[in-house]
Amino acid sequence: MHARLRFVALTALLLGGIAQAADSLTIDVHRDVNCGCCKDWIKHLESNGFSVNDHVEPNMATVKQELGVPPRLGSCHTAVIGGQFVEGHVPAEQILALQARPDLLGIAVPGMPMGSPGMEYGDRQDPYQVVGLTKGGDLEVVAEYPGN
Repeated sequence: MHARLRFVALTALLLGGIAQAADSLTIDVHRDVNCGCCKDWIKHLESNGFSVNDHVEPNMATVKQELGVPPRLGSCHTAVIGGQFVEGHVPAEQILALQARPDLLGIAVPGMPMGSPGMEYGDRQDPYQVVGLTKGGDLEVVAEYPGN
């Protein structure tokens, strides 16, 4: 009987871990209806294992303000995962790394750099940074991507 109880307990832990992992890969994306690069970024997220809740918004400026995205970090779309914002064309790997950074309110790729996820048009790849916003209001470079 002890082996069966141990099996049930281990199964429950495993299933709980799978459910938690699935929840951590669910992201809410807020975008303008007419933005093509936003749709391409969503495809990037989905191809990297994210489940995307796509929200078409009539006023992105209001969404950004409500989520605490400073104007200097602005881009075309804003996402939320685990209570943290993700602004602009942030690579999936950096969104995954954000989960280990509870000290950050969110991360951003300001502007719309060519070659970033969702902005892959032609061979051009501009250098860009992923910037984190700390709870104290400071900016911190969390990743850098070189251009070509």
